Amino acid sequence: MRRTTPIIILVLSVLFLIVDFWPKLTLPNFGDPNGGSRSVETKLGLDLVGGLQVEYRLLPVGDRQPTAGALSTTKSIIENRVNSTGVAEPVVQTQGADRVIVELPNAKNPDEIRALLVQTGKLDFVPLPPDKYGKQGAVGTYQAVDGQPLPTTETPLFGGEEIDQAYPSTDQTGGRAVGFRLKSEGARLFGDYTRKHVGEFFAIVLDKKVVSAPVIQSAITAGSGIISGGSAGGFAAKEMNSLITVLNYGSLPFPLKEESSTEIGATLAGFSLDRILLAALIAVLLVFVFMLVYYRLPGLVACLVLIYYALLVLAIFRVIPVTLTLAGIAGFVLSIGMAVDANVLIFERMKEELRSGKTLSSAMEAGFNRAWNSILDSNVATLITATILYVFGSATIRGFALVLIIGVLASMFTAITVTRTILRWVVRNNWARAPRLYGLREDEFTARTLQSGRRGEARTRA
Repeated sequence: MRRTTPIIILVLSVLFLIVDFWPKLTLPNFGDPNGGSRSVETKLGLDLVGGLQVEYRLLPVGDRQPTAGALSTTKSIIENRVNSTGVAEPVVQTQGADRVIVELPNAKNPDEIRALLVQTGKLDFVPLPPDKYGKQGAVGTYQAVDGQPLPTTETPLFGGEEIDQAYPSTDQTGGRAVGFRLKSEGARLFGDYTRKHVGEFFAIVLDKKVVSAPVIQSAITAGSGIISGGSAGGFAAKEMNSLITVLNYGSLPFPLKEESSTEIGATLAGFSLDRILLAALIAVLLVFVFMLVYYRLPGLVACLVLIYYALLVLAIFRVIPVTLTLAGIAGFVLSIGMAVDANVLIFERMKEELRSGKTLSSAMEAGFNRAWNSILDSNVATLITATILYVFGSATIRGFALVLIIGVLASMFTAITVTRTILRWVVRNNWARAPRLYGLREDEFTARTLQSGRRGEARTRA
């Protein structure tokens, strides 16, 4: 294992350096049901880079008042709706009994995002009678345009709650199309209607505005079908994804009213980001100074490993990805403190072993072995606390907890494995046997230690 550990460390170094610094790196987007890839980037939260914040209130319908279940469903629908567009990484959270707060960091197209978020009403499948709207190929054929109002006199056949799933598909010519599957009641109603109205139009309507108005080309009796685009090659990719989003996430249990909308400017966000980064940098530099002054050579090793640790954690953040907020950066700085704490325990134990007359190699190994239980206990306690915060906390607290969990796990790896591997190489060198390099006096760093170290090195070479 000792021989393979340096190789593992070097391989990880190459991988996270690529993730951290390779321009325009892409990875498979496993969270997207439609597949594809995503750019690897450091995602910053609304409080760091600015963006759009919108507050909605659920409105009662007749005697029905919003419930906790309806609030949770609304939150999920809005989150899925925005995620499916790829416009931004939303932070959606509930507040009180009837409020939903939507935060969109680094929103480059706020008008486009707002247009999507305001589509919060009812999704309906509406028949279009031929006596008013005509048939396919007939004079006066109904020409649907996205966003065109539909006369309210038409009675919906069924609502969006009957949509089981919508997904990308292809038509008979290989063009882009939208496949859909209905639940049992919707399948029955649609089957009965399409058998009698082949060649006629029906409309998919959101908030009383037409999203799509395809022609019924054949009876749809199996509860699933395909909506084809009106031009050669089918839908454009953007149109297909937009229609899938509406079908999957268009209908909400209660209508929403926008209570407020705030665009956080880049100047204010940049000011906050500069301040927090400066504070984090000062904190880390002070830690470096302390380690170098008090622990000398082992402290230098610890500083190098902390740089390794920071690059490793950044790579993990970019791959997952983790959206960094002010609270998240605080969690990251705290995890650096946890990593230093582990090194302090190890180095103090190493000093005690050196004072007892052990060789450098023996003292170093004993320092790691005897400090391990304390390091494990403290880190496990932190992980338990952070996990509880992640499970039960708000969005801001969850971000802090997630960063802290990743940081603590990474610090355990770097403090025990990377630091130990480097020190094993360091203590084998003659130049590393000076007492001042370990913050010890001559009488503490005994002659027996030096002599034992040389004998141990000779035995190792033999």
